[in-house]
Amino acid sequence: MSAAEAVPAWVALPVAALLVLAGCLALIGGLGLLRLGNFYQRTHATALINTLGAGSVLVASMLYFSALESRPVMHELLITVFVLLTAPVTAMLLMRAAVYRDRRNARNDVPAHPGAAAGAEYTGLREE
Repeated sequence: MSAAEAVPAWVALPVAALLVLAGCLALIGGLGLLRLGNFYQRTHATALINTLGAGSVLVASMLYFSALESRPVMHELLITVFVLLTAPVTAMLLMRAAVYRDRRNARNDVPAHPGAAAGAEYTGLREE
């Protein structure tokens, strides 16, 4: 008897549903990369999808191995917390760096800095 046959149906069905959900989210994220126009939209879509997809896989893994070993498995819970904390922060820092770079290069499609006066150019440097 293999390990997959030893898992009861009440565990196998949610695990399968979570893995299919993760696969669909990965597909949606890939289509978002192809479809969306600029860096900011692409980063936003993939950051959300990455977090949800990784969370689905990790919860499915936690359910599967908890049922297989007949005890709670907490390694995946720690990984989930780490992913949920770091992925959005990383995406935010990447987007901020891109906004800073685009403002320095004076691109037109970047919103003005909230601290800039109307009509004045904002350089990001302090005035002495």
